[in-house]
Amino acid sequence: MLITPTHSLKGEIHIPGDKSISHRSVMFGALAHGITEVTHFLHGADCLSTISCFQKLGITIDTAPGCIRIHGKGLHGLRPPASVLDVGNSGTTMRLMSGILAGQPFSAALNGDASIQKRPMKRIITPLREMGADIAGADGTDCAPLAVKGASLHGIHYMSPVASAQVKSCVLLAGLYADGETSVTEPSLSRNHTELMLASFGAELSSSGTTATIQPDAVLNGQKIDVPGDISSAAYFIAAALLVPDAEVLIHNVGVNPTRDGILRAAKAMNADITRLNEHEVSGEPVCDLLVRSSSLTATTIEGGMIPALIDEIPVLAVMAAYADGTTIIRDAAELKVKESNRIETIVSNLKRMGADAEATDDGMIIRGGRQLHFAEIDPHADHRIAMAFAVAALCAQGGAEICNAECASVSYPKFYEDLISLCS
Repeated sequence: MLITPTHSLKGEIHIPGDKSISHRSVMFGALAHGITEVTHFLHGADCLSTISCFQKLGITIDTAPGCIRIHGKGLHGLRPPASVLDVGNSGTTMRLMSGILAGQPFSAALNGDASIQKRPMKRIITPLREMGADIAGADGTDCAPLAVKGASLHGIHYMSPVASAQVKSCVLLAGLYADGETSVTEPSLSRNHTELMLASFGAELSSSGTTATIQPDAVLNGQKIDVPGDISSAAYFIAAALLVPDAEVLIHNVGVNPTRDGILRAAKAMNADITRLNEHEVSGEPVCDLLVRSSSLTATTIEGGMIPALIDEIPVLAVMAAYADGTTIIRDAAELKVKESNRIETIVSNLKRMGADAEATDDGMIIRGGRQLHFAEIDPHADHRIAMAFAVAALCAQGGAEICNAECASVSYPKFYEDLISLCS
């Protein structure tokens, strides 16, 4: 797809529902008694994979544009699947479902696309085995496909070496089927949608600092959930409005959970003009509208505890850094290597193609901003966040850019290019 430069960006936009919350609404609704009704659900490829997997586990799910109804059967109501559970490209589906399946009285197999088969699953296999789970990767490896055989689970206190909401959620969900209390302690706090939503469904769950603790055998009850807009999707429009001259964009209904709002904190440190409006709460999550105007960005350093709050936004932050004045340093982000692509390599190589001064490091990158970017063919390596980030980069580049395999954006934002073009003038 060819993205051409624009001289202005104006208008209002409603972004899709949050991907993380959409996934969890299906999973927790399936484990609850009664109907869970979800509005503003993200009908992206990843979340549709979650729906498909739970349908194979015997859960009836009614779908309509922007809304789904999950007919839950309780913690012990899933049935053995007749075929492999295909998670597609979704690491969230693979890792969280592993925790749920570990405590079932049946066996199941999980698999996904070529990207999923390369992503590290040892990070969930290790704690699940510590709980007594029978889980194994393909041919003795720690990679998908995964075989999970139902087992009796034990409560543990797991000290996670990484701040990962997927690892934390996997262990907590397995903890629902354990014989005692289960806790997870992270090196820094990752996104907490699981804790907030499980508690709203009726789980006995507590959090203190970077430790979350769950009691087993909860009785979960169906809920009505209104999914806030995904701040990860909003990030592309935030960056575009900051970079394009004569831009003013109002982004409606953005979830600004403090464990996810790192993009806003980083942008503020870069001298961004962003105003929060209409602040309120939706289904236990803080939400607001964001008014974003053109800004002369300056460099910053992104590191430490900030990383888990913006890990998915680093591709577009790197684009912002390439246009900013000064040298931006991103460190403590080795997690980028095990995303849909090795995002450190993919970001840096594509920035260089466009003429940016960018250097990969072992756990991040150094970007010396201020150069005029130019036309290039962008290879996102089938990574949705890379494709969308470089579509934003193209808006201010001489000649724009050609995004190869642009359709991979549908994983999280099926109408992304349509919405982006609607703001251009």
